Amino acid sequence: MPFREINSKMVEAQVVPGQKMYSQRGAMLAYRGEVSFTPSITGGQGGVMSMIGRRVANEQTPLMEVEGSGTVMFGHGGHHIQVINLQGDTLYVEADRLLAFDGTLQQGTMFMGSQGGVMGMVRGQVTGQGLFTTTLKGHGAVAVMAHGGVIELPITPNRPVHVDPQAYVAHHGDVRNKLSTALGWRDMVGRGSGEAFQLELSGQGAVYVQASEEKL
Repeated sequence: MPFREINSKMVEAQVVPGQKMYSQRGAMLAYRGEVSFTPSITGGQGGVMSMIGRRVANEQTPLMEVEGSGTVMFGHGGHHIQVINLQGDTLYVEADRLLAFDGTLQQGTMFMGSQGGVMGMVRGQVTGQGLFTTTLKGHGAVAVMAHGGVIELPITPNRPVHVDPQAYVAHHGDVRNKLSTALGWRDMVGRGSGEAFQLELSGQGAVYVQASEEKL
């Protein structure tokens, strides 16, 4: 169920009988046809455990289950929208950045420390984004939100990418992350400790970076 980009802040999706998709509550701008929107109880393919993980992570962004036959236009808060197509790999993204995604994708929750160790935990404390991130796995399309536009940076072996943690939107592929001190970087907002941080992503995949550090 691919998305068609209408402009940088709106996407359109075809809804067909027998297939579901999920969207953030309030993301529907308009629709044509016989389409229904129902609050999601289980949070998609991830089931009840996915919802438990989201609550533990304090990521209680409500999802709507979308089904029927027609066309739906999505957007939210005037944010920039980036469409990401998954080919069997896993996308890591914060729950509040999800605009809409295919119901065929398996949803889960990952503890950031499982990839970045102790420093992965620190990242959550520093950015205020929490220690958990939402995962979407399989074949399908995802529309995510960001501030000021998004750029996709490839991550290749022996060529890690360093990102300001507050500019990070999402990543996919066989990628590991760790947080490190970056002397000379400006202070993180509200820290006042003279320290600054950078998120290092290494392996094979891609990371999506937003133009603004503003949180959604």
